Amino acid sequence: MTAGPLHAFLARSGRDGAGRPLDAVVAFDDAHIEGVHDFIQWCFPLPEASRAVPGAPVLTAAEAEAIRADPAARAGLLAALDRMTRFYAGTDGWLRACDHNHLRISRIIAATRDLVGQEAAAAFHAFVLDRNRDAGSPINRDSLRYWDRALAGA
Repeated sequence: MTAGPLHAFLARSGRDGAGRPLDAVVAFDDAHIEGVHDFIQWCFPLPEASRAVPGAPVLTAAEAEAIRADPAARAGLLAALDRMTRFYAGTDGWLRACDHNHLRISRIIAATRDLVGQEAAAAFHAFVLDRNRDAGSPINRDSLRYWDRALAGA
């Protein structure tokens, strides 16, 4: 039994607001990852409303607890994390001073930390920092601070 639509989506027994199962989202090519903006809130839910996508789901305490307790839901989130890691490894458009992906990265770090654990969040955080460094550190300091705060849970 799932606690709600976010849990069902991540556990691969439900669909997102556009009717897509998690596996369809994880199968997006890089152009879809870049151009579609209504999936990230489903893959990496947070307890606050998205300002970028009005009407996106908000993670309740009950759903967060259900996701943490369900190996299938955690595996679904990790599958999404793997896809986003491959996206950020294989594309460079986000490696600039300002980009919408910086907000996505903050969300990914915070949701991963909260729902899967600090270790997975820290690994992703280190990965994006390494990509930034290797690209000559183009990302603005504010975004880097947001990523640090997301990892710290602040």
